[in-house]
Amino acid sequence: MAILIFFVAHYYLSLFTQTFYLHRYAAHKMFTMNKFWEKFFFLFTYMCQGSSFLSPRAYALLHRMHHAYSDTALDPHSPHFSNNAFDMMWKTKVIYNDVVNNEHEGAKRFEGDIPEWKWLDKFGGTVYSRLGWGTAYVLFYINFATAWWQYLLLPIHFLMGPIHGAIVNWGGHKYGYQNFDNRDKSRNTLALDFLAFGELFQNNHHKLPMRVNFGVKWWEFDPTYVAIWGLDKVGVIKIKRKNMNLNTMSKLAKPKREAMAA
Repeated sequence: MAILIFFVAHYYLSLFTQTFYLHRYAAHKMFTMNKFWEKFFFLFTYMCQGSSFLSPRAYALLHRMHHAYSDTALDPHSPHFSNNAFDMMWKTKVIYNDVVNNEHEGAKRFEGDIPEWKWLDKFGGTVYSRLGWGTAYVLFYINFATAWWQYLLLPIHFLMGPIHGAIVNWGGHKYGYQNFDNRDKSRNTLALDFLAFGELFQNNHHKLPMRVNFGVKWWEFDPTYVAIWGLDKVGVIKIKRKNMNLNTMSKLAKPKREAMAA
């Protein structure tokens, strides 16, 4: 039981920091927070992602490139230019490393207004940090695992951040339905969004990239927005743009069509 609790907690805490801090805050600045909370959530992201920590700066630049070049050859993680999800993950890793090392010229035009904590950002990507977290996961399993098959979960712990990205970018640009014609292949993969905390409403997000609630239809539930709404109410953050009126949304939305897979 301890192993399963640990796995679920690590999975969803890592997922939350990716969508809340890296995506909606670092990449899009959908809301503001003071310097204390910015550093707090930076550290919280590092602790929750652990061995798969993703630099907020590099993540933000890659994601801005993704929006600018969605589903074209310049998109850093479009599934339509990869043979499979693993191939896409590897291509993303190569571009990510180039961005981290300031060797990707195309990413430089997207710089600006990104949270930085240079020491932690650099340390989080070192082999010492990644091996340290990986060792901690292994020791936890040695002490609490009750069956051999539980050790099969360890590789997911090691690569939690990239796995979340693969689920969102592969699923959200190949499978599902569209509310909007965005001139790309983004989809809303509702059936799998319990694995993504709202991130799989990709079609909605690509149409309205500054809308903090990724759900548009009444039945599209974005759990991360609930947390953001709560943090806004207690004053930890301040949402920049309130959600668009649903009547306006319905005018923008395309007529409902049958879910389809690419």
